[in-house]
Formats: sequence, structure tokens, C-alpha cells
Amino acid sequence: MILVTGAAGKTGLAVLRALAARGADTRALIHKADYEAAVRTAGATDVMLGDLAAPADMATALSGVDALYLIIPNMHPQEAGLGQHIVAQAADVGLPRLVYHSVLYPHIEAMPHHWAKLRVEEALISSGLPFTILQPAAYMQNILGYWDAILDQGGYQLPYSVEAKSTPVDLGDVAEVAASVLTEDGYAFASFELCGPETLSAREQAAQVGERLGQPVTVEAISVEDWRYGASGLQAYARNTLSQMFSYYDQHGFIGNGAVLQQLLGRPPTRFREFLQRIN
Repeated sequence: MILVTGAAGKTGLAVLRALAARGADTRALIHKADYEAAVRTAGATDVMLGDLAAPADMATALSGVDALYLIIPNMHPQEAGLGQHIVAQAADVGLPRLVYHSVLYPHIEAMPHHWAKLRVEEALISSGLPFTILQPAAYMQNILGYWDAILDQGGYQLPYSVEAKSTPVDLGDVAEVAASVLTEDGYAFASFELCGPETLSAREQAAQVGERLGQPVTVEAISVEDWRYGASGLQAYARNTLSQMFSYYDQHGFIGNGAVLQQLLGRPPTRFREFLQRIN
């Protein structure tokens, strides 16, 4: 039995689907009953309603499981402390395998939500548990957040330079690797950077989207201040840490290397054009 936390998010659902394809039994931990149908559809064989921050709920969730895929909700303001407590609970029960969903370059202090994940990695490394850490780059699927604007207006806006380079990774590839390290031996005490095979700017990505749609697609940079004004619905922590991330992207991009992902997959990773062909 494999426990997946944050199971109703896009990463959790993808991992559940990849595990189901391998015939694995999975327990999905969700915090709202409304999410049960989605995780069941993704392949969860057991569903538990609970709170990651409640030690009693985590104790119940960990009972009888052989592995944990630890996803802490995106932009959680207490990710470091929450992750440390869960790692300690897993160590107390002698969990045979813990895989942590981290991020590419968690040691960049200029991006606080990355830095918080490094604290969880530190707890894992010192826990004595057999751990694996996955460090994915930004998902190709993030473009879908702008898809309506692309279709309606022929373009979208980003709060950083459109020339900033990145190596976007397909979430499906990440989930495939997650399923491998959760169900196969040989991956303990390792950290793996998961990056796509291409270095692309936002402008180059927009051009490929335009090719896919058969029409020009533009991308425009806006200021972080303008983005913050439009993101007033987000919690303050999310607005602040995302603003810092965008400023980092603007100066440095977010480039990694796809060799590790290719080795883990045993095939070339998905290219951005290939991902776009899957969008209906």
C-alpha cells in the first residue's frame, strides 16, 4: 500500500494514475470530501479524509502502508515545519520507503518556497529512513493556466522576462519516475533532478503554442507589481513568495539538465511540442 498525500492536486492525481497503471494499491489522503471522486477516478484504492497538520490523522494514514509519496500543498506557509513533523512520524513507525516531492534547486534562498523544501530534505537525510527526493523543474502543464487567454485573446502575460530560459518538464514524465521509485528497488538515499530535454524561453514556448494552434500567439512581460494587483485573491504568503520567484526567473531563468530524467525513464523525455499535441 502506497500513501499519497496532496492526492487531489495535479501532481497527486498524476502519481495516482501512474501507480494504478502498475497495479499498485494506493491510499489517497485528501482534506475535502469533494475530492474523493477525482482520486478514485485516478486509481486510488483507498481514500482517507484527513489533515496533514494533524499528527493523529497522519498516524492513521501511515498505518499499514509500505511507502509514502509526500506532497505538501503548493505554497504552504508552514511547509518546512509540517514536512519535518511528518518525516519524524514516518521515522517513528519505521516506514520502509519515503519519496519526497521537492523542487529543482531547493537551495536557492531567494525563492522562499524552494528554501522551505530544503529544510524538509535535511530532515529526511538525517532521519535514517530510506528516502528518495524528486526535484522537478517547472511543469509544461503550467501553460494550461493561460490557455483560455491564449484561445480568447491570442496571447498571455507573465511577470518576468519573456526571454528568460527554462527547462520545462512534463508532469506525466515526473509521475512515471515517481511510480518507479515507489515500486522498484535501487533508488534509496538518492536525489534526482527532473528537467525537460529542451531549454526554452517563454517566447519560444509561445511560438510553439502558436504552431500547435495554427495562429500567432504572443507573450508579454508585465511587472511583478501589476501581477500582484491581479493576484489579490491569493494568500499573502503565496503572493510574496511567488513575487520573489518571478524576480529570480527574470534575472536568472530556471535551467536544469534533462540527462537524469532520460536515464530514469529509459527513453527520451517528452518535448514541449509533444506535450502540446496531447492538449485537446
